[in-house]
Amino acid sequence: QVQLVESGGGLVQAGESLTLSCTTSGTTSNINAFAWYRQAPGKQREFVAFVKRDGTTMYADSVKGRFTISGDIARNTMYLQMSSLKSEDTAVYYCAAGSNIRTYAYWGQGTQVTVSS
Repeated sequence: QVQLVESGGGLVQAGESLTLSCTTSGTTSNINAFAWYRQAPGKQREFVAFVKRDGTTMYADSVKGRFTISGDIARNTMYLQMSSLKSEDTAVYYCAAGSNIRTYAYWGQGTQVTVSS
């Protein structure tokens, strides 16, 4: 089993920055990809970014150029640096981990990010 815990969420103003962290514990030898998803009120959960064990990253168009995903999979830690935040970035952000970028078997509880305009 793998446990994920997100931290770093909070209330910021539009244009400001925030960094989320995701720490893992448990058996992670089969984890090859980490990702961030988010869910805004009344909307479906959506993909934000992923990072693979080999360092490959990918971003949703809505955050490209503003968000940076990074991490040390060997140390089981991942980050999401968010800059130039917009009100539409307001959501609960979830950390996910899995054996590939299509299937994330493990999820955190989420951390709230609120951007005021």
